[in-house]
Amino acid sequence: MPPAVPNTTRNGRSSIQLTPMEVPKASDVLANELRERILSGDYVEGTPLPPERELVVQTKMSRTTVREALRILEVQGLVRIKAGRAGGAFVQRPGEQSMADTVALLIRGRQIRLAALLETREAIEPFCAQLAARHRTDEDLARLDAANDDIAGAGDKLDDFLQANIDWHVAVASASHNELLSGLMISLSRAIYAATENEGFIDDKVREITVKAHRSVTRAIREKDAEAAVRRMSRHVHSYAESIKDFEQRTDIPLDE
Repeated sequence: MPPAVPNTTRNGRSSIQLTPMEVPKASDVLANELRERILSGDYVEGTPLPPERELVVQTKMSRTTVREALRILEVQGLVRIKAGRAGGAFVQRPGEQSMADTVALLIRGRQIRLAALLETREAIEPFCAQLAARHRTDEDLARLDAANDDIAGAGDKLDDFLQANIDWHVAVASASHNELLSGLMISLSRAIYAATENEGFIDDKVREITVKAHRSVTRAIREKDAEAAVRRMSRHVHSYAESIKDFEQRTDIPLDE
C-alpha cells in the first residue's frame, strides 16, 4: 500500500478546510486610506483631493467606486463636496458639529428617553459652567449676554424662547473651550428643545425663572467664580428637569388596559 500523502483523503482529494472569507468593498478600502491620511494630518484642511478622473487613474478603481468612497467621507464629515467648475472634494477636519450630528442620530435612532437626556444634562452642564468660568473670553460673554437678551425679549413666542434657550446653553458649553462638551451639548439641547416644545409647560413662570437663572450663571462666569457657576448651573438644570417631570405626570393620560 503506497504511503499516504499529507493533507489528503483516501481517494487522494485534499482534506484542507477553509472558512468563508469576507473581502472588504473596494470603496471601503479607498475610503479607509483617505480617512487615515486626513486624520493623521497628511492632508491639511482645505486641501482639494484629486478630481474623480485622476483618482480613477491613480487607484485603478472604477469611477463608481471612487464616488462611493468620497460619499462615505462626506457623510463622515471628512470631505466637503463642492459643485461647479471650481468644485471637487475638499478635506475638512471633524469638529463639534460632526460630533453633534452623530449624537443626534443616536438619540433619534435609539429613541433615547427624555429622562436620560435630562440626566446627562445634569451630569455635564455644571462642569461646562465651571470650565466656562475659568476659560471664558469677552466674545464668549457677548454670546451669553445676547442669548439672555433674546430669552427676555421672546415674550410669548415659544419658538423664539426655546431657540434662545438653546443658544445660551450651547454658549456656556462653547465658553468651556472643550469641543467634546460643546458637540454633546448641541445635540442634547436640540433634543430637549423638541421634547419640551409645549406651551403648557413653557408658561410665564418657567420663562421668568429661566431668565433669572441664566443671568445668575452668566454673572458667575463673568466674575470667573467657578464654584458659584457649578452651584448655580446644578440648581438650574435640576429644577428644570424636575419641572418637566412634574408636568409630564400632571398631563399623562393613562390608557385603559
